Order: sequence, then C-alpha cells, then structure tokens
Amino acid sequence: MGRNDGMNYAPKHEAKPVVAPGEFVFAAAALDHGHIYGMCNGLVEAGGTLKWVYDPDADKVEAFVAKFPGVHEAESLEQILNDPEVRLVAAAAVPVKRGPLGVHVMESGKDYFTDKTPFTTLDQLEEAEACAARTGRKYMVYYSERLHVESAVFADQLIKEGAIGRVVQVMGMGPHRLNAASRPDWFFRREDYGGILCDIGSHQIEQFLHYAGCKSAKVLHSKVANYSSPEYPELEDYGDATLVGDNGATQYFRVDWLTPQGLGTWGDGRTVILGTEGYIELRKYTDVARSDSGDHVYWVDREGEHYEQVAGRIGCPFFGELILDCLNRTEHAMTQEHAFMAARLCLEAQQMAVNLTPDTLHKPEVKISGTF
Repeated sequence: MGRNDGMNYAPKHEAKPVVAPGEFVFAAAALDHGHIYGMCNGLVEAGGTLKWVYDPDADKVEAFVAKFPGVHEAESLEQILNDPEVRLVAAAAVPVKRGPLGVHVMESGKDYFTDKTPFTTLDQLEEAEACAARTGRKYMVYYSERLHVESAVFADQLIKEGAIGRVVQVMGMGPHRLNAASRPDWFFRREDYGGILCDIGSHQIEQFLHYAGCKSAKVLHSKVANYSSPEYPELEDYGDATLVGDNGATQYFRVDWLTPQGLGTWGDGRTVILGTEGYIELRKYTDVARSDSGDHVYWVDREGEHYEQVAGRIGCPFFGELILDCLNRTEHAMTQEHAFMAARLCLEAQQMAVNLTPDTLHKPEVKISGTF
C-alpha cells in the first residue's frame, strides 16, 4: 500500500488545548471505520479526555487501546451512556447503523460525533433531525476532507479574507484507492454503505456548502457506475453530481475508487474554488510527480500568483470549536442545519443518480434510477 493507505489514518497536529484535562470527557464506540482514530486524535489534541472505548470486537478494541493508552475498555455501550462525566460519544459505525446509533446517544443525553456519511436513508436523517430538535443534543459529522486537512482550512481563511471575491463555483475531485482485500464485507453491500455519492460524496457536498456560503442547494443531476469491479456487483466505483446553491453558486464533483497503484498515496484529492476575483486550487494529499507531501495551495488573486505548502502550519480548529460548542451550547464549529443539509443533499444525489454501469442499459432486469 502507498502512503496513508491504512484504515487507521489519523492526521496529527500540534496540540492546542481549549480546555483543561478532565473538563471535556468523551468516549469512542463502534470502531468499524479507521476514521475513528482521526476523530479521537483531533479531540484529544484539543484537550478532550478520552475515557472509554467500546466495540463488541475485542481485536478492534485492542488496536484502539494501543493507539490511545490509558483509555478504559467498557463492557457495553450502556456503560458509556450511563456515565455522567461523558459529554460526547464519537463513533464510526457501519454507515447504515450511524443514524440509529446517533439517535440512541442523543436520547441518552450525550452529544454525538459520527464519521461521514452520517446516514444511508432519508428516513434516518429525518429521525435524527427530530431527535436533535427534541433533545437539544448535537449530531455532528466528521467531514474530514475539509475539517481535518490544513490546506482546506487555509482555503477557508483566504475566502474569509476576500482574497478571491465571492465564491461562484466549487469543483471537487475525491479519488480513493479501493484496496479491496483490506475492506470489510459491509463495504461492498449497497444497503450497508449507502452508495458512493452518499458515502464519499458527502465530503464534496459539505465543502461546497461551506466554501460557497450556501444554506441549501439543489441537485441538478448525478451519475454512478461500477466500471471495474464486476466481482463486487453492489459496489459503485464512480460517481459525479452537479448542484446549484440557494445563492446561485454551482458545484461539480467526482468521486471514485479508481486510484492507480502507481500513486504514492490513497488518492489525489483536489478542490478548485472559483471566485469573482480569483481562484484557489488545493492539492490535498500529494502533488503528482513533484512532491509526496500534502497540503499544497495554489491561488491567483488581484495581486498575482501564489503558492504555499501549509502542512504543519495551520492546524485544524474544528475540534477545539466543537468541544467549546458542546460545553457552551453554541454553534461555531458547524451548525446543526449545515451538517444535516450536507447529509440530505448527498442522499438526494444518490437517490436520483443515473446508473451507467456497463451493459446496464441492455439488461431489462436492472432498474435504471434517474433520467437522461
């Protein structure tokens, strides 16, 4: 495998605690995806105290404890939920289970921090929306490709400073390496992972809403396909979509599981943000054939052409902001409305997608969703 291909990839940055030890206690549960390591590492760096971990798989727990020495092994999820010290539960369950788990956590009086994608059906989303409104608890989402990538944070700073004027278009590319042999069975079951636009497409839609300042958006059209993995008939290894925001900004994004073996990392993720007075390009994880490091930012504004490699310089303020939001019941890290809107749009894009899998159009037994 290439650099950062492991399931346990956890970005690390200089610790900038926003609370004293023990002031914000949280727990980890449902260790089905390696993003749980990045989620917990970010909270620990921001001063959070990781007290408990629970998963029915003892091997997963053992691996987690090796990464976070000192965490206590809970005997059940209920042991965590009944601990009055615990304010938040971070979880990376199988996608189809994330929504119901979040409702259970919120009903227990805790805030919930889940890996993306946060839901696999609109019914799950609507149940969580109702529960969050009823309980006043948070249902936060680890949209890591913006929140835990320093180049993405730096781009946000440039936009807020007015470097490129008003954002009018965001183009995202989110390729991933399949590494099929290392994936769990649920990864290949459509009902469990929700579809490619629902899953890794959620990163792209969330970035668009944030960078373009959209409260909502409409999916104009979307497509999915299984181009190269016939041995996994329920896998979608390609997807794309076009959206328009409520303020007139537009988006095109493409996601796939087609990263070639020759690339030195798991995916050449890129984002291009067009403004009325300039543009920004992020080369998040590599700069092909030039540098195997990440966080490259290129931008052009009124003053000229610019480039910075920002790894290790910017940090990821989301985690500290989330901790303070949980303590103060504020919404500086991410509004609940934003988290749910990004989730809704990726579900709608998935639901209306045209299926372009080779030969699908010639097989009457296969239903084509969407229209040309």
